[in-house]
Amino acid sequence: MAIAKAERLMNLALCLLGTRRPLSKRELRESIEAYLEASSDDSFNRMFERDKDDLRELGLVIETVENLDGEVGYLARRDSNRLPPITLDAEEAAALGLAAKVWQQARLAGAASGALQKLRAAGLPEDVDPYESHGALEPRIPVHEAAFEPLMLACRDRRPVSFDYRKATAARPEPRHVEPWALECWRGHWYLAGWDRDRQAERVFRLSRITGKVRTRSGKYSVEVPDVVTVRETVASWAGDIADRSALIRLRSGSGYPLRAKAASVRELGDGWDELEIPYGHGLDAWLVEFGPDVVVLEPAELRADVVDRLRAVAKG
Repeated sequence: MAIAKAERLMNLALCLLGTRRPLSKRELRESIEAYLEASSDDSFNRMFERDKDDLRELGLVIETVENLDGEVGYLARRDSNRLPPITLDAEEAAALGLAAKVWQQARLAGAASGALQKLRAAGLPEDVDPYESHGALEPRIPVHEAAFEPLMLACRDRRPVSFDYRKATAARPEPRHVEPWALECWRGHWYLAGWDRDRQAERVFRLSRITGKVRTRSGKYSVEVPDVVTVRETVASWAGDIADRSALIRLRSGSGYPLRAKAASVRELGDGWDELEIPYGHGLDAWLVEFGPDVVVLEPAELRADVVDRLRAVAKG
């Protein structure tokens, strides 16, 4: 079975690379013997979609083109699938090895390892070990959310998605339809930045609040994807890293060290409590809720009200 699938993938890749015009599903089915042997159109369609996803996962850039008659075709342009000679010095190889270690706790570990093996085959110097430890720096980006992988693939392939999302102030999740732009990690949490089709506005979603399965959808993006710097600024704003004023809170002694690290001032109140002045920006209320009974908001009043509303929503389940 593995040999048959590998042969089928190879034949599909050769067809897509060898054509000068987009080939329709019908033409591809007539050109590949394994597709001709499919028992039904549904069986062929499922097989073709899996094979196409597998080739993209292997790095083949497959374009989807719609002609004037509305028929969809596929091709893999040679100039989009050709890499220049790869030459890496010791420092560049070390950087790649460090990047690969980032993902060793995620399902991307296999892909990262495979990529480094391909670089080795492409001429990476034999005396350079990308996995060699370079000092005390050992990066870790934990990925626990099931939504991470499908969203990462959707961002890469520019595919719209839908999922159920529970806001911190909501008792139950709501459906969202999103054009995903990028995934960013802030304060140990993963966020998706994208265009919310229902609200016709850019939005940021925390992956831990996505419930159920992420479903990919057909169709093209309706909004141009911003550059990566703009996306990061958007996530920073929604995650609360851009602050334009200050908030005053009470914090239980010996707790809330991330808050203490950002505090502009700390004053001991006695009885096991401290008073902190911290930067106040969008998203601070959601962050403060995570510290539960160890935090009491003193001012401003609107921040205190937002935190209380979130706590009540959590209490209601």
